[in-house]
Amino acid sequence: MADVTQERIVAALRTVDSGTGGIDVVARGWLKDILIKDGHVTFTLEVPAKLGQQLEPVRASAEKTVHSLPGVRSVTAVLTAEAEKEKPAPKGGREHIELPGVRFIVAVASGKGGVGKSTTAANLAVAFARLGRRVAMFDADIFGPSMPRMMGLAGKKPASDGKKVYPLENHGVKVMSMGFMIAEDNPIVWRGPMVMGALEQMLRDVAWGDLDVMVVDMPPGTGDTQLTMSQRVPLAGAVIVSTPQDIALLDARKGLNMFRKVEVPILGVIENMSYYVCPKCGNRDHIFDHGGARRTAEELGADFLGEVPLDLKIRMTSDGGTPIVAAEPDGVHAKAYIRIAESIWDKLNAGGKKAPTISMGAMRPPAP
Repeated sequence: MADVTQERIVAALRTVDSGTGGIDVVARGWLKDILIKDGHVTFTLEVPAKLGQQLEPVRASAEKTVHSLPGVRSVTAVLTAEAEKEKPAPKGGREHIELPGVRFIVAVASGKGGVGKSTTAANLAVAFARLGRRVAMFDADIFGPSMPRMMGLAGKKPASDGKKVYPLENHGVKVMSMGFMIAEDNPIVWRGPMVMGALEQMLRDVAWGDLDVMVVDMPPGTGDTQLTMSQRVPLAGAVIVSTPQDIALLDARKGLNMFRKVEVPILGVIENMSYYVCPKCGNRDHIFDHGGARRTAEELGADFLGEVPLDLKIRMTSDGGTPIVAAEPDGVHAKAYIRIAESIWDKLNAGGKKAPTISMGAMRPPAP
């Protein structure tokens, strides 16, 4: 197998027209951040902001050109735009990505990893669908995308008509994730600007259609992704997931306060792994303590949305691609998630911020 080198990639990209007067993308100075790992290639094309929307064909051509090189197993090309320094910031410091037809966008977040945030997000999305809502799941965890597996879509690829990408769907939920673009065991080694560009590109270039609610599975913590999503996406609110454990609650406070600082409404706090019920004797144990998330919510002036137990079934159904709300819709655990989804929906309709609705005409799906 031929070696994949930066020199060969640059040489290949010198044949890709920038669409701006017969000059290639390398000569234009757009090529940035080439990363190579075991035949998997990622690179960024950083273009002028005023041209960003019209250069998707150039990005696709660059990606196809590099993919044709011997030894290249996969390619991800990210289109990012240079900031226009002379352009004044919009009111409130935000310039939102417009998502046509999306009514409410809800971020599911946590201050730290390991608290079951993604499992909660997946089950809430399915719960919204069970309530008759038109739902999408956007996996914003670029470095650890888990929605393809949790939603039973691992190994599948979304269709594209060359202009828009069409999200995959299962359990009544449309799903988009970076996990569809790369091998499951392939790590993403990107700098911050590449991550932000990928997030914005996935949101902007996907044909979401008309949605009542988009659930966003955020990565853990309070870093670049959280800040970008809060400032660039018109979030209707955030849901904070925590266990009752003291260390998790400390981080949950940080996550909650971060959203408040960027003026995103807090819809409430969920206590995950709240208790364990022995399947043999029915005894209830509080393995990670109990009630801490409720107390924290009260102290911070946020609503407490409910408790979800620590149960093997919840873990197994999520790992198996059929979240518990889909696997056992009439079970006690599914009912807990559905009650929480109902509460969130009521809050959204009681005055949550709405994403703009813009008509862009009918879109035809790609040919089968």
